[in-house]
Amino acid sequence: MSRESDVEAQQSHGSSTCSQPHGSVTQSQGSSSQSQGISSSSTSTMPNSSQSSHSSSGTLSSLETVSTQELYSIPEDQEPEDQEPEEPVPAPWARLWALQDGFANLETESRHVTQSDLELLVSTDPPASASQSAGIRGVRHHPRPVFSLLSLKCVNDNYWFGRDKSCEYCFDEPLLKRTDKYRTYSKKHFRIFREVGPKNSYIAYIEDHSGNGTFVNTELVGKGKRRPLNNNSEIALSLSRNKVFVFFDLTVDDQSVYPKALRDEYIMSKTLGSGACGEVKLAFERKTCKKVAIKIISKRKFAIGSARETDPALNVETEIEILKKLNHPCIIKIKNFFDAEDYYIVLELMEGGELFDKVVGNKRLKEATCKLYFYQMLLAVQYLHENGIIHRDLKPENVLLSSQEEDCLIKITDFGHSKILGETSLMRTLCGTPTYLAPEVLVSVGTAGYNRAVDCWSLGVILFICLSGYPPFSEHRTQVSLKDQITSGKYNFIPEVWAEVSEKALDLVKKLLVVDPKARFTTEEALRHPWLQDEDMKRKFQDLLSEENESTALPQVLAQPSTSRKRPHEGEAEGAETTKRLAVCAAVL
Repeated sequence: MSRESDVEAQQSHGSSTCSQPHGSVTQSQGSSSQSQGISSSSTSTMPNSSQSSHSSSGTLSSLETVSTQELYSIPEDQEPEDQEPEEPVPAPWARLWALQDGFANLETESRHVTQSDLELLVSTDPPASASQSAGIRGVRHHPRPVFSLLSLKCVNDNYWFGRDKSCEYCFDEPLLKRTDKYRTYSKKHFRIFREVGPKNSYIAYIEDHSGNGTFVNTELVGKGKRRPLNNNSEIALSLSRNKVFVFFDLTVDDQSVYPKALRDEYIMSKTLGSGACGEVKLAFERKTCKKVAIKIISKRKFAIGSARETDPALNVETEIEILKKLNHPCIIKIKNFFDAEDYYIVLELMEGGELFDKVVGNKRLKEATCKLYFYQMLLAVQYLHENGIIHRDLKPENVLLSSQEEDCLIKITDFGHSKILGETSLMRTLCGTPTYLAPEVLVSVGTAGYNRAVDCWSLGVILFICLSGYPPFSEHRTQVSLKDQITSGKYNFIPEVWAEVSEKALDLVKKLLVVDPKARFTTEEALRHPWLQDEDMKRKFQDLLSEENESTALPQVLAQPSTSRKRPHEGEAEGAETTKRLAVCAAVL
């Protein structure tokens, strides 16, 4: 199984108001008028009437004879000549953004970190009430409280972080103290500082003083050791996956390469993944400080590598059109789109990465995990088909995980090859990834065509891979071509591997990998299969949805798959079928 070129490695809570610090490069390049915050450089320019000269015999009536305009024209007392003017507040050289609730700490015993150093990102979205959080039938929704995140602007040369009250940044937020991880944080866990480097420039460092470790980009620093901090470095405490801060070097100007319209709304950060036609970046919404993923598609590379050189924008525009129509917890949600020198698609962030990496890293998945993931995939594809959309490029790389935990939500992504069905249910173009292509796609180019059943074949291939750890069809089997393997439906079955898989799971794989699309299971039939009649699994899925703090209702079709046994006729126009109302179930990260 080979990784495809289009990498969608996406990895948030709290809605808040955020601004760029005074003096930062990114602010001068396009912070919007909506950006507000506490700034140490904000001073009043209006003269204070209390500073004007007073007469010992002055009365209220005498003051009333002075107009408001005249009051403002009264000169202020002159400062003594020997008094030195106040030094300007230095511009911050770095900024730390908290990635977790509980690190919004304004109270420090030492008071070394002042109000001007700490920028509280105040929540603007109140938690949804229980009545607003109606969802799947039987699901108990527990709205998650909206906590403020914290931005620390580094002005001084040294900052200590830890539980000790003497630290400039003290971990004493009540919310943080209630977490299991709090006990793993040291009194003085780490410090961030800067030293003069070559040509009077400064170099930022992080130094580990903890017992359980400080990590930079998942690498352990080591107690008593230091390492340079680069722009967009992620700092984790005690565990490499427990990411707490992102370090922004404000002396580095790496924002100007992006369009101003994009910079006005987002602060760009590290690269999450890259492919033949572009890359995916981590970014932060300026107004809310929520993490998002921005998919950047190079128009130049896209035009060169596209088979449709006459209209290279077609796939991107199709993807945008489709994503805007969709609203489902198991389908990636588009948040914004910018058409500039390149395409910028702003998507919700999936911190667990690709299903592909999960399978490769674990060799294979536990059957219970496969069942939870596959159930969600079926719900997502069923929703697409009911709304007249065929994905056409389903594969593990296009299935994203909400977290690194074993039990998590999944979301279908990458709709660049998708098709909105119109007057006919048959398509004749060859698109998708060869390993996952249905037989009718390979034999119907320019002839008979194919329909939504191609997605069900691809789902069967994905389930096969998740359960076994290897693909059913591979071009490395030199004795039989990949096309012949697929069109004949002769998949590579290794008995000793499948001996650990239940008969019910294997039966569902066989029902999906049927060469004849008319006999192949539909998503509705797959959802009714005995392997998926697992109430514990469904309850776990509902709990995961509840944890996502959805504020809108999830349609009952997700709680109970369609019971209709009617299979759509192959010759019918799928666009003529009744299009069910789009589900309103935004997935919040």
